[in-house]
Parts: sequence; C-alpha cells; structure tokens
Amino acid sequence: MKFVLSTSFSSVAHLTELAPVADSHGWFAMSFSDHVVNPETLSTPYPYTKDGSRRWQPFTDWPDPWVMIGALATITKSLRFTNNVFVLPMRNPFLVAKAISTAAIVSGYRVIPAIGVGWSADEFGLMGAEFRTRGKRTDEMLEIMRLLWTGELVEYDGKHYQFSALEMNPAPAEYIPIWIGGISDPAMRRAARLGDGWVTDLQSSEEIIGCIDRISAWRGEYGRGSEPFEIMATPSDAWDIDGYKRLQDAGVTHILTMPWPFYHGDTDALDKKIDAVKRYSDDIISAFC
Repeated sequence: MKFVLSTSFSSVAHLTELAPVADSHGWFAMSFSDHVVNPETLSTPYPYTKDGSRRWQPFTDWPDPWVMIGALATITKSLRFTNNVFVLPMRNPFLVAKAISTAAIVSGYRVIPAIGVGWSADEFGLMGAEFRTRGKRTDEMLEIMRLLWTGELVEYDGKHYQFSALEMNPAPAEYIPIWIGGISDPAMRRAARLGDGWVTDLQSSEEIIGCIDRISAWRGEYGRGSEPFEIMATPSDAWDIDGYKRLQDAGVTHILTMPWPFYHGDTDALDKKIDAVKRYSDDIISAFC
C-alpha cells in the first residue's frame, strides 16, 4: 500500500513547504484537485453531497496542477504527483498533452495524471467547452494524447476532433500512466477500458470494494484482466492499519488522505500540517514499508 497526500483546499503558499516533508517521510505522491474558477452560484448542484452544496469555502485556493507540479518537482527527489481529479474535457487536448508531457519530462517521470469528466456545467461554459459531450470527448482526448506522446507524425479523425499529420515534441521517453476517476457506471467503465488505474470518491470501504468488483468484471470483458491496474481510494470509514489492510486485500494500491484532521482537526496552520505529515508517516505508512 502506498500513500498519497491530498492538498485539497490548502493554501498554495504551504505546498512548497509540505512537498519536501512528504518526500522525506515515505509518502508516495502528492495530489491536486482541480477548478479553474469557482462561480458564486451554480446552476448544477455539486453531485457528491446530499444537499448539493460544495465541500469547500469560497475563495479556496485552486492552483493550476501542472504549473504546481513543475515547481514542486524541482524541490523533491522521489515524490510523485497526481490529481483528484483533473477535469480533462473542459480543456484543449493539445494543450493538456503538452503540459503533462513537459511535467513528466522535467520531473523525471514522476507524474500520474488522474482525470475525470467533471460535473460543473457552469465551469464548462466559462471555458468554452461543451458539457453534454464531455464523456465521448474524453475518450477521444485520451486517444489523442497517447498519439501525441509518441513524438511522431500522427493524425486523427474522430467525431469531435480531427486533424491532419502533425507532431508534438518533446515527447516523453517513458510511458505515462493515466488513472481515471468517477463512481458512475460510465466513469468506471472508462477506467476499465482505457485507464491504468481508477480513483474513487469519498466512499465507504464496502462501496469501494463493490466498485472494484464491478471494474474487475468489466476489465475482464475488455480483455484487460491480466494487465496491471492501480486503485487510489479515499475511504470514509477506514483510518487505521487494519482498515487499510482490508482495502489492500481487496485490490486498493494507494490511499489518498489528508492527515492533519486526524491530529489537529480543521486547520490551515502550516506547522500543524507539517507535524501531521510526519506523524502519519510514523503511525501508518511505516507499517506498510
């Protein structure tokens, strides 16, 4: 089991302080959530709470993940970087492919992009991206990114994207794994069909295990059952070694967590965050080394 430090809702100024501590205390990766803007009012309710309210407060920091990863890669040695999750279809596939491949190269291939299709029609509209077709466009974008990362002359003729022969360089010299997030059937099928891994939402252990079983069945249908596949889970009811080992036995490979609430409650104090990153490593991560 590997452990990923969630930086959701954290002050950007804290991230350059936290990354080296995580790097030196056994954390596998650091993750970044994704919003470009945060509208004051929404026409589409947030889908992951019962009342549709957002999990964060107004004026929360949302750094650009690829700029942040490029910066943090220069002050860390082994820490990897991922997302929970990056909203792919409200972007341009060429710009995303360029950003991810550049981040992969400069970090020494320490990036694992984790993508989702998004939920906010408001944000899609502001980005000039069609919301209704986001799933189908995501499928094409994943194919396009893989083509562009070859560094060769490539072309594409899809329903939503078409282009004649072109090349994008510098090309990554190593394979870039892509994890896919989401707990809807289409999202989990996409992970089974196209992904190298799956990212859960905040779910109970039983829900996570049930989703793993379904994804495993679909991967078998797609002829991918023997391929490596990773799962980054955020359990809502497992916070100790025994709980994590149960999930590990079910196929979870990574735990995404924010440690400071366990030790210091709801805080944005940097010294308490650093203390929690270290203590969690001693209390939990060391048991899986």
